[in-house]
Amino acid sequence: MRNGPLAIAGAAALWGTAGTAGLLISADSVALAAARLVVGGAALALLSAARLRAALRPGLLLSAVAVAAYQLCFFAAISRTGVAIGSVVAIGSGPVFTGLLTWIRHGRRPTPRWAAATSAAIAGCAALIIGGGGQSGDQIVTGILFALLGGLLYAYYAVSAAHAIDRGLESNAVMGVTFGGAAVLMLPILLWQGTAWLAAPTNLLTVLYLGLCTTALAYLLYGRGLRTTPVATAATLALTEPAVATLLGVIVLGEHLSTVSILGLVLLAASLVVVALPQLTKEPLPTGR
Repeated sequence: MRNGPLAIAGAAALWGTAGTAGLLISADSVALAAARLVVGGAALALLSAARLRAALRPGLLLSAVAVAAYQLCFFAAISRTGVAIGSVVAIGSGPVFTGLLTWIRHGRRPTPRWAAATSAAIAGCAALIIGGGGQSGDQIVTGILFALLGGLLYAYYAVSAAHAIDRGLESNAVMGVTFGGAAVLMLPILLWQGTAWLAAPTNLLTVLYLGLCTTALAYLLYGRGLRTTPVATAATLALTEPAVATLLGVIVLGEHLSTVSILGLVLLAASLVVVALPQLTKEPLPTGR
């Protein structure tokens, strides 16, 4: 399957719309994160219902906890820093954490090409932060800390999912267990936060979009991409998300994008191409399915 990197990039592009969609409605960040996961996780679990039992693993159940916590961290971050900075820090830190976890847990040292392209991509993300808009003072510091924790949680469940798929588990079932489990964890939080806000048509449609498109569809694509794409490469390709989020922040929300930010966006895009091209021109290794 030659289009693994394209599936990863497509998933990341969908993720990149989540922050903007979430800020277009009046909803508490915790309630919004919970509603998104309940809808998206339930959809993924239903799509793979016949294979869920075979994919039940302690590591994937722990990944479900990481997924739930990541959603909370992500929306908490963007509510404090703005879409551009929160998305860039959360996802920009993901490739570093992913490369380190892959090395530590599975002994797979990142390649020099990956290291160079990822370093350039992170430099592009840094330029976006320097030139981007958002909050200031304690709010932005707290938001960045939430975003960094989110990046670590993202790396953990990405590495765990990739390892499960590498060992022969069906990718949709892996996502079903991980996100179905996260949905179960987030349902009490959603009920505790209250659901009256979902009565507004705009809020309900936004939650359905976040759940079905930026979660269920996106992670189906991501899982398929992981079948043939190394997880460290996938994490770098996921930097498509902050690029899309930044552009939407500027176009839809009116966030500022300076010359430095534009240069950072170009550097980020070039780095993603460098990471993706070797994967597009090589035959994938068998995965056991």
